[in-house]
Amino acid sequence: MITFLSVVLVLASLGMIVLVLLHKGKGGGLSNMFGGGVSSSLGGSAVVEKNLDRLTIVCGLVWSTCIIALGLLLKQQ
Repeated sequence: MITFLSVVLVLASLGMIVLVLLHKGKGGGLSNMFGGGVSSSLGGSAVVEKNLDRLTIVCGLVWSTCIIALGLLLKQQ
């Protein structure tokens, strides 16, 4: 069970990295440094952004659940 949760945790972590990097920059900070400040008409639609937000939230919930479950399982050992 610990091995399974560890694999799911690694996959969820990689998924979170990819999903967060896919989000469109919404303001100042580091996104402007790398060209995120340039407005583009090729940006995704609101539906795509909303679905990306939902996927990110689900992936974050899976990640959090794996962290808690692994912590509880390892504490019992």
